[in-house]
This record gives sequence, structure tokens and C-alpha cells, in this order.
Amino acid sequence: MSDVSDPVRFELSPEEIPRRWYNLAADLPHPIPPPLNPATRKPVGPEDLAPIFPRALIGQEVSTERYINIPEEVREAYALLHRPSGLQRAVHLEAYLRTPARILFKREDLSPTGSHKPNTAFAQAYYNREEGVERLVTETGAGQWGSALALAARHFGLGCRVFMVRASFDQKPYRKHVMRLYGADVAPSPSSLTRFGEGLLAEAPGHPGSLGIAISEALEYTVTHPGSKYALGSVLNHVMLHQSVIGLELLEQLRRNDLHPDAYIGCVGGGSNFAGFSYPAIGEALRRGDSKTEFVAAEPAAVPSMTRGRYEYDFGDTAQMTPLLKMHTLGAAFLPPPIHAGGLRYHGVAPSLSLLVDAGIVRPVAYEQESCFEAGRIFAQTEGIVPAPESTHAIRATIDRALAAKRSGERATIVFNLSGHGLLDLEGYAEHLARVPTPLPLPEEAPLASA
Repeated sequence: MSDVSDPVRFELSPEEIPRRWYNLAADLPHPIPPPLNPATRKPVGPEDLAPIFPRALIGQEVSTERYINIPEEVREAYALLHRPSGLQRAVHLEAYLRTPARILFKREDLSPTGSHKPNTAFAQAYYNREEGVERLVTETGAGQWGSALALAARHFGLGCRVFMVRASFDQKPYRKHVMRLYGADVAPSPSSLTRFGEGLLAEAPGHPGSLGIAISEALEYTVTHPGSKYALGSVLNHVMLHQSVIGLELLEQLRRNDLHPDAYIGCVGGGSNFAGFSYPAIGEALRRGDSKTEFVAAEPAAVPSMTRGRYEYDFGDTAQMTPLLKMHTLGAAFLPPPIHAGGLRYHGVAPSLSLLVDAGIVRPVAYEQESCFEAGRIFAQTEGIVPAPESTHAIRATIDRALAAKRSGERATIVFNLSGHGLLDLEGYAEHLARVPTPLPLPEEAPLASA
């Protein structure tokens, strides 16, 4: 059994918010394959991205500098977002599992919008305001990213238009209310606001939508409305850069308490929370030649981009408006089922994360929705926190790893990212409780989930 005599919470002061973001591109074993122009198959240049992104973010997208300074105004905003976020020990989950492992989790669920997404939303809104942009346009799945950008746009005096995947728009009505409360205009996607959306609705009036479709609508709306720029909540390098504030804080919290994790675990849709949480640690591991630390990326079996997708160049959106990205992908035309983990319903994975998976540095695992909701139930009953459906995938992988330690007697240290809370996702939990009223037994004899 684990020793519960050590601290349960590991806190940093607001003065210790990182002053620089970390860029994994500086330490990768191979360069990230560049985005390609689909017509010429040649790398895109800054001029190709200028219609949708501000110059500062384009520069960050292609940078290979290890560290990039965080503007002081963004650091001040991070303090308002309750950064630094806490690191907490899951002593009650450990006891429930009867594992000798120590389980820690990073508290990204405590931001005002309930997830890690504001870390990049506020940075992107700041740079857009600095370049005179009037309106930000984006897509959102479960609504966490849309909520974060709506708040960030309001904070920096910008307008905000959000295309929300219709399945989540219907499943998670309170998230659209939050976005509207912050001042954003929200439309279900596919919508009648774009030609692409109108075409899909003509073919299928009840179309459930997808992140790929919502991205297409957001891009079309951006280029047809002067004064607008597009903001993306995952996948691209500048997003991963901004999210590194999570992992930089985590490394300091671990160092200060002489903790050395054997495994880092996070959920993955496009890759932003996993990247922000793990990339600083992966960078350290790469620089010291450490191949023993595990980095585990958990995705839904219904959208198995990493475990079943192909590593190849593909479009980031359904209408094929984006440059080609080399990534693990199920294909731009893939229509995911309307699972409740709406933030994980994306057909591809960030190029940087795809490279890590292809190199064997990150191990992907996939889980069925029911087993993840059950992990969420266990976490709620032991730690008192209702996790977002997306985060339950990381919790499910953590339970697997802790039970493996129990079987072997290993006193492992496991840390996972609690990327968001599930207090606006209770309909999904209600449906799970109706389907599975009696808790499922723990997978004591089950092997670790495999790719």
C-alpha cells in the first residue's frame, strides 16, 4: 500500500507563473514535417497563413527556439485564470485501488471555464488584439474551447463567433449558454451561415456535425468577413506552445517535492492538453536520453486516430480548406459517432504528437466510452471531483497503470492531467448511470490497453 504521509497538495504562488513557454520543436529527434500547400505539395509560407492568423502566431508556429517569452499582460491574465494550477495526490483513489502506486493529478479543471483551454485562448486573443483584429472565429466540440475563447475575446475587447458541433450543441446546452453569457455568437455546425454548412444541411437536415466540418465553417466565415481571424484550440504548434505552461508548472512542483514520475498520462483529441502537460517532461527526457519514463496518450476507441489512423499528410478539415498536415489521421471525411467526449471527436492528431507516437516516445491507448465513464464514476466517488468525459480517458489509463503496479508490487509514481471538470456534462453521466446502474468490477486481470 502507498504511504499517505507525504503532502496531498503541491502549490505554487502566482509569482511563480512561468515567464516563458516551452517549444518541443527544439528537442525533437526529427523536425516536424511542414504543412504543405495541397495544390503544389510545397511547404506553405507565412503569406499563405496571413489571411487567417496574426503574424506573431505564424512566427510561433514555425519557431524552433526552445523558449519563447510570455507577454506580461498574458501572465497577468493567467493569474486571473487561477494559475499556477495545483498538483494533487489522489490518496482516496489509491486506497480504493489498493495499489502501491502514488497517483498525482494536475488541476486544470479549476479555471473559470473549467478546463485547460484558456491557456492558449488568452494568448491568441492578446496577439490578435495587438495586430488590430476585430473578431475571432473558431469551432468547438464539447464547448470547452469555445467557452475559453469567448471569455478571452471579451477580456481583450474582441468579438467572437463560434461554430459548435451540432451533436454537442444538442447534448451540452449549458456550454452554449456560457459562451453566449461571455458575449459570443454561437451557431450549431453544420449551419446556414456558410455555403459549406448549407450544402451539408441540404443533404442531411439533422447532420450531427464534426470538428472537421466546424473547422471548415469557421475558416470560410473568417475569410469572408473582414476584420476576422481564425483561432484554433488544438493541433498546431503555437497552441501546444501556449499550453506548455501546464507542464512547466508541473516540473517545478515535482522538483520541489523530489517526485520522479514513472508515467505521465493524458487524454488526446487533437493533442493540446496532453502536449501542454507532457511536452516539457518529454523535452527533458529527450535531452538526457531517458527512455524509461512512460508517456501514455489515451483516446476514445470510437475515434482511434493514434491507434488505428494512418501517419500521412491529410487535411485538417472536412471541406479540405486547410494546408496538408502530416499526422495520424482517420481521414478528413471521417464522421465520428456522437460520443459524449465531444472534445475528442477529431479525425487527426497534432503533427508534433504524431511524430512522437511514430517514434515510439509516446504510447497511445484507446478505450470504449462505457469504461471511461466508469472510471469517472470511481474518481467522483473517491476524490469528489466530477471529471470531464474527455478526462475520464486519462483516468481510465491511470487506473490501468496503477493496477499493473499492484500486480507487480511496483511503487510507481503516476501523474495525469485532469484537463477539465464534467459539471456541464452530467447528461452523459446520467445516460451512463441508466445503462450501467451497478458499478462495473475493476479490470484486475486485464492487461494494459494496447495500441
